Amino acid sequence: MCGVAGIINYKSCEKKERLLSSMCSYIHHRGPDATGTYSKGPAGLAHTRLRIIDLHGGDQPIHNEDRSIWIIFNGEIFNYPELRKRLISRGHRFYTETDTEVLVHMFEDYGTGLFEHLNGQFAFALWDQNREELLLGRDRMGIRPLFYFIKNSRLVFASEIKALFADKKIPRQIDPQNLSEIFTCWSTYDGATVFKNIFQVPPGHYAQFSKKGLKIRQYWELPFGKASNREYPKRPLSEWSEELNQLLVDATLIRLRADVPVGAYLSGGLDSTYTSALIKKNSSNKLCTFSVGFTDKRFDESFFQNMAVDYLGTDHKAITCSYQDIGAIFPKVIWHTETPLIRTAPAPLMLLSRLVRENDFKVVLTGEGADEIFAGYNIFKEDKVRRFWAKDPGSRLRPLLLQKLYPYIFSQKKGKAVKVLELFFQKGMQDLSSPVYSHMLRWGNSSHMKGFFSPDLQKQISDLDNFITRYIQTLPEGFMCRDSLSRAQYIESRIFLSNYLLSSQGDRMAMANSVEGRYPFLDHRVVEFAAELPPDIRMNGMTEKYILKKAARGLMPPRLINRVKQPYRAPISQAFLGDTHHDYVHELLSEKAIKENGYFDHIKTNNLLKKCKQQKGTLLSERENMALVGILSTQLLDFHFIKKIPREEGV
Repeated sequence: MCGVAGIINYKSCEKKERLLSSMCSYIHHRGPDATGTYSKGPAGLAHTRLRIIDLHGGDQPIHNEDRSIWIIFNGEIFNYPELRKRLISRGHRFYTETDTEVLVHMFEDYGTGLFEHLNGQFAFALWDQNREELLLGRDRMGIRPLFYFIKNSRLVFASEIKALFADKKIPRQIDPQNLSEIFTCWSTYDGATVFKNIFQVPPGHYAQFSKKGLKIRQYWELPFGKASNREYPKRPLSEWSEELNQLLVDATLIRLRADVPVGAYLSGGLDSTYTSALIKKNSSNKLCTFSVGFTDKRFDESFFQNMAVDYLGTDHKAITCSYQDIGAIFPKVIWHTETPLIRTAPAPLMLLSRLVRENDFKVVLTGEGADEIFAGYNIFKEDKVRRFWAKDPGSRLRPLLLQKLYPYIFSQKKGKAVKVLELFFQKGMQDLSSPVYSHMLRWGNSSHMKGFFSPDLQKQISDLDNFITRYIQTLPEGFMCRDSLSRAQYIESRIFLSNYLLSSQGDRMAMANSVEGRYPFLDHRVVEFAAELPPDIRMNGMTEKYILKKAARGLMPPRLINRVKQPYRAPISQAFLGDTHHDYVHELLSEKAIKENGYFDHIKTNNLLKKCKQQKGTLLSERENMALVGILSTQLLDFHFIKKIPREEGV
């Protein structure tokens, strides 16, 4: 894993070396082992390296035989040994043992058609010196980031936005509409970021930059959104399960390819336990696993983590995270996410990756992605229940399914309160023709947080209906030909997975401590397989990840397979207020700071803080908890990136 940065300027012969060096300094955490640069003509490329493959001979930039093509690369190509053999048989000569050099020769043979041959997680920049053209590429699922700023004939790109802001010519401003979308669906989508005029290459896309300008093209579509007019194949569950297991074995084993030790995260849930079990069963690795627990037992899964460790016999390391820990590290979290958050969940993961690095590991396998591609979230069940209820809106029995789905919510309510909850879930229930039916309720609930925006900001943003209309226009042709579960999975994967889970909770929290995460469930072969499964094989009745649970039998304890899913979450309000104390919280949420920045209404914000303090740091409403984090993280973002760009000492 590494960091990339670069400048292409066709109009000016600017001196790039000093700026490239500064850009690298901001992403040094991504590659603390080595740096390298290339500068000639319009192009300047820079690279920071985390040595994982070819430890002694793979420093970048890397070039082809005649030095006409240069590349800087962030990520891994897991099938590089097979590609390398093919290229050698075609006459190519290699001077390193890296996966990066494979890309140079693949480009020589296939041009932009190289992407269909790659199995990996990557972001790279390839400069064709003879043609004076730049190719930027990003992996199918958006696991690795790639940002850019373009003005006229000058393009600046990097693995992280902070590296772009090393260039003083690039303006720093939060985009009100994109901020509004984060307070609606938890992230921006496609190529947008929270910063005005800062974009990212979307997942499954590549960009070409030449004297003619910038062109972005899609090379892979998330298969859940593809139109499908044929029936799903009819096969016994045992056949589906066996094929999935074979795919996951290979997806896991190729992700163990490294010249350094590889560990694994072990949360105590189905997904991470399954991948850890596959490693133990199919390799000779002495597996080291890592987990995080919480002092607040509502969020703690240590019991199940220990059960998995005892069953698998791994060398296990664990940390326990307190309210104080989350609040203390949160400024650094925002420095690395480079976007507002409405949950604190990334914070414990940053502490976990620090534990990994302290134990001399650079690579970990994780279970991310399984919930999206095998329908593991409650939002998919909720969609199914509401569609069922909509067929008989007056039924008194059908709403009871929601109580089964959300027992921790309904158990705290009685009488009229239960009726109010049912009315909430009934909202928009008859809008079955909407392409985004599955997510309308969540987006509507989250968008209420925008009530904390200042009057001035309110004038600059559009309403929820406008957002939904714009989002629907981005959906692929034939989207409504898919079944309702596939549509919900497409939306969840496109917005939440790539721009939040794999970014704020994935790449950024691991790379903050120079750790590379790898995701077997996001092997594109596994994703494509999952999309071809009949819906009731992914989610059977109200049983989520049905086929995955079948495939896991015999590999892990039945109790872990069948346990009620516990979504990964972390404490919120108590991490910042109540018994904990953090100076930055009081400074950034003060009336003066809120008024000065102008994003939020100082009266409503102050009332929220008063309520929290009166309840000893505990906000009972989920929406209020999310609003508190959203306000605080936006204020931190402004401090880090608008007021100034400090080093990592934080506030």
